[in-house]
Amino acid sequence: MTLFGQYVIHLYMSDHKFFPLSGREMPRFGGIKTFFRLPVANLSEDFDVAIFGVPFDGAVSYRPGARFAPSKIRETSSLGRGYHFSRNLSVFDALKVADIGDCSVVPMSVEKTYELIEKFSTKVLESKKKYISAGGDHSTTLAHLRSVKAKAGKPLSLVHFDAHLDTYPAAWGCEYHHGAFVRHAINEGLIDPKSSVQIGIRGPLAGDSDVNFNKEHSLRYCTMDEIRGATSLASFCASLPAYEKDQPVFLSYDIDCLDPSCAPGTGTPVPGGLTTYESQKILQSLKIENLVAADIVEVSPPYDQSDITALAAVDVMFEILCLMRKNI
Repeated sequence: MTLFGQYVIHLYMSDHKFFPLSGREMPRFGGIKTFFRLPVANLSEDFDVAIFGVPFDGAVSYRPGARFAPSKIRETSSLGRGYHFSRNLSVFDALKVADIGDCSVVPMSVEKTYELIEKFSTKVLESKKKYISAGGDHSTTLAHLRSVKAKAGKPLSLVHFDAHLDTYPAAWGCEYHHGAFVRHAINEGLIDPKSSVQIGIRGPLAGDSDVNFNKEHSLRYCTMDEIRGATSLASFCASLPAYEKDQPVFLSYDIDCLDPSCAPGTGTPVPGGLTTYESQKILQSLKIENLVAADIVEVSPPYDQSDITALAAVDVMFEILCLMRKNI
C-alpha cells in the first residue's frame, strides 16, 4: 500500500488527516521521514501546530553540527508515539500537527539567517498556528522571539532550559552568537526578564561578571545546585512561575541542559546536568496557558551516540506538544 493509502486509513480512523502514520501499518524504519511521521502540509491547511527545522550552526563557539539536527530529529521521531502515560493524554487525537519543512538559512551569515527565520515564522503565526522549531544553534532563538513578540504585541515570558545563561557579551567582536540571545532579547524588549526563568544552569563560567547581567535585570536562573538541593524535585517544580492566558510564553530548550551522559551530541557539553527523567518531570509540571511557540536547539548529530541526544529532543518535542494541547 502506498504512503498516501496509509494516511487515508488514519484519516478514517482518527477523523482528521493530521495524524501520525502508524507503526502497525508501516514499520517505523520505513516511509518518508517527517516529524512524528506526520503529514507534510501547507500553512493554508487547517491545523493547530506547525513543526519545522532551522538547519543552521553558523554562530557556534565550539563544536558545529547542529545544522544536521532537523533531519536527524525527523528520522528519530519515527519512534515517537501519541499517548502520554503521565498526562493520560492522546495528543494527536485532538491536536492537529503537521511538518511544514525547513526554514531556509544562509550558512555563513547570522544576520541574513535571522531575516529568513523572522519572515518564515511570521507567516506561521499569521496563519493562526503555534509552532515548534527544531534547530539549529541557539543564536536562532533571537529571530523567533522577534517575530513572536511582534505578533503578541507585548514582551514575552521566556522559559529557558540550558546549561548556560546566554547573556554573555560579544565574542571575537561578533554580537550575535549562540551564547548571547538572551542579552539581546532583553535589550530589544522582546522578553520580560522578571517573568522569565532559566533552568539547568551550571558552571564553569569565565568569571563572576558573567552573572551580572542576570542580576541587573532580575532574571531568575535556577542552577543545578538549586534543583538538586531542593527538598524534592516536586518542590522545585512547585517554585516555578505559572503563566496565565494573557501572558504569551516562548519555551526555548537547549539540549545541553541535559547531562552529557544523557545528551552527548551537543556543541558545548557541561557535566552535572539534568537527567532526561528530571527534564520530563519539570516540563510536565509547567503551568503555561498561552505557549505560543518553542524551539529545541543545539542537537549536534555528529557527536551523538546511538541517537540518544536526538531521542531526548523527540521526547522534549512531545512534552511541548502536550503543553500546547492545553491551550488550543
